[in-house]
Amino acid sequence: MTRQSGESPMPAPETGLETGPKSGSERGREGGVARRMSGIREDWLAKASEDVLEPDLAIVDPHHHLWDFTTHRYLLPELLADTGSGHRITGTVFVECTAFYRAEAPVELRSLGETEFVNGIAAMAASGTYGATKVAAGIVGMVDLTLGARAEDVLRAHMAAAGGRFKGIRHAAGWDESAEIHNSHTNPPRHLYRDDAKFREGFAVLGKLGLSFDAWLYHPQLADLLALARAFPGQQIVLDHVGGPLGIGVYADRRTEIFAAWRPAIRELAGCPNVAVKLGGLGMRINGFRFHHRARPPSSVELADSWRPYVETCIEAFGPGRCMFESNFPVDKISAPYAVYWNAFKRLASGASADDKAALFRTTAERFYRLA
Repeated sequence: MTRQSGESPMPAPETGLETGPKSGSERGREGGVARRMSGIREDWLAKASEDVLEPDLAIVDPHHHLWDFTTHRYLLPELLADTGSGHRITGTVFVECTAFYRAEAPVELRSLGETEFVNGIAAMAASGTYGATKVAAGIVGMVDLTLGARAEDVLRAHMAAAGGRFKGIRHAAGWDESAEIHNSHTNPPRHLYRDDAKFREGFAVLGKLGLSFDAWLYHPQLADLLALARAFPGQQIVLDHVGGPLGIGVYADRRTEIFAAWRPAIRELAGCPNVAVKLGGLGMRINGFRFHHRARPPSSVELADSWRPYVETCIEAFGPGRCMFESNFPVDKISAPYAVYWNAFKRLASGASADDKAALFRTTAERFYRLA
């Protein structure tokens, strides 16, 4: 399988690789992937073993990736090994990670290769040959919204490539002046969501086409998303990874201080009824929990205890009808196995009613991504 070009939209190893000769910067990005992906150790993950809690609870995983990089592979077999580890995963949503970009295409159309590839994987899963999980029932791609009104033609091309599976895009805006924090592949300005007029021109096209938007940025930038959501009150937005609370570099050992700033920003954002939030993505290096430095993986109890303040704040602010648990695999796989993650989420939701639990694990994602 040929790998396609692209760059990383996240501080995690979500980056594509160019076919053919590479520039110095492209080789540097690939080297960064190798270093970051080396943190996923299957032998270490195998040390974690737990009985699956509530195995009959239906789950839609609304955030995972698929890729085939020179340093790491996570394709349908690897995903099915995780989703088949005991929890009842009925469907999933793929979120862009710059894999399988077209090598020979105008820059704005290269990401179309990823959508085409994932739609093929979704068709394979829909055949039933690989089990009952509807993998990539929803596809969130990448289209550069700074194209402005020109983004419409590109968005329509993605919709044509994936049909009803194409649900929206993610255009990452993660920016930080700290050298320890990686910026997005789009090399965004500090306030992309707030200040870029061409971005907002392209953003306006999403509503016209009935597409949703995944927002990915870091906690100091949450006010930018608030401004965007208020400017487009009819546009459906989901905040990825509880808003990206940072915990490395200049943010290390400041968790109490950072949480105190993050919490009111989340509560204010929840005042926008067009915004939902994904509960997860806290196992990445940038969050600073350092689970991957332990001799053994954390238990689901330890994960739940560590993440409870963030998850409970979001559920209290947004309500279960605008919250959805997510795996963010394989990026979060650096910290614990898939089965342990979902056990942790079930522990965090243990006091919820049956209806609220259904929303947190399935129906919010189904409604937001129009999966029914």
